[in-house]
Amino acid sequence: MPPAKGKRRPPHIVRQVTRHNRVVWYFREGNGPRIRLPDEYGSDEFWRAYNAALAGIKTPRDGRRIDAMAGTLGWLIQQYKKSAAFAALAPSTRRNRDRLLASIAETGGNLRLPEVDRAMLVQGRDRRAETPAQANIFLKTMRIVLDFALEANLIEFNPAVGVKSLKQNPEGFHTWTVDEVEAYEARHPVGTKARLALDLMLYTGLRRSDVVTIGRRHIDGDVLSIQPMKTKRTSGVVVTIRILPALAESITATDDKGERAFLVTEFGKPFTSNGFGNWFRKRCNEAGVPGSAHGLRKAAATRCAENGATAHELMAMFGWTTVKEAERYTKAAERRKLGLSGSNKWTKQLPTK
Repeated sequence: MPPAKGKRRPPHIVRQVTRHNRVVWYFREGNGPRIRLPDEYGSDEFWRAYNAALAGIKTPRDGRRIDAMAGTLGWLIQQYKKSAAFAALAPSTRRNRDRLLASIAETGGNLRLPEVDRAMLVQGRDRRAETPAQANIFLKTMRIVLDFALEANLIEFNPAVGVKSLKQNPEGFHTWTVDEVEAYEARHPVGTKARLALDLMLYTGLRRSDVVTIGRRHIDGDVLSIQPMKTKRTSGVVVTIRILPALAESITATDDKGERAFLVTEFGKPFTSNGFGNWFRKRCNEAGVPGSAHGLRKAAATRCAENGATAHELMAMFGWTTVKEAERYTKAAERRKLGLSGSNKWTKQLPTK
């Protein structure tokens, strides 16, 4: 049956009436060749042929079965995962995105690309509304995949553009306070592996995926240099920082450490990023503090900004490739200083009528 009146026909489908007053359908992209589609609009055979044409797969003349997945969301996800853009992602990002894409393919993989519209994306976002961060990651991932489809001329526009993200906690991970750091230090003294973990994160500001790789090979004198995993393939940024005396003392005093990687498991093997996160959470629980590994990175950036580090200095220290993230800390530090200096002006009683 033909499309309902008023409903937009999927892209590249051409309707033609023959001289015998018979309706026939073709697939034609731009000025490209016409590809005949089965006469029954909307049938399974019609959509299989359409999806194949959309994906650039020629339909065999002898009627052999074509790939029914071609032109579907599940098929698009498979193509994206074979792309150079996906391969260039940091391993941890690739694993996380792969898990989400597998979930999306499981629930909506059979949808034809024309059916992946704004309404479908809003529904997917709203199903995840109880965890706004996950809802927004879903939207971000779909934008990326659909941008890939747009670049490959599989769709005419990206329906994810303009779909609003959900509001979430602007502060994100909790930033460690001075009291929390001191409570952790009191529970885990210098010389313990738990204290070394804290000191490595607090005095380097590195992500946990990088902290678990730090070892002697990264240190030359009192200078530590490392390529962050997150940007290693895309920008080649190298973080170079000075090892402060407190960190040097902690490294020297800790016997329970590895050589290639300082932080090792009870079996002497380097931690994985997730494994370290779980282990460190237990050490925080022992100290009675609500902190996390990423919260220490934020605490380090906050300290540096409040001590006068510029946005570009923060970019170099924390491995950020854009100034936006660094300016969040410098602007917050400046507001704090202005607030404190402004409060000094409350030296006189307010005027009365």
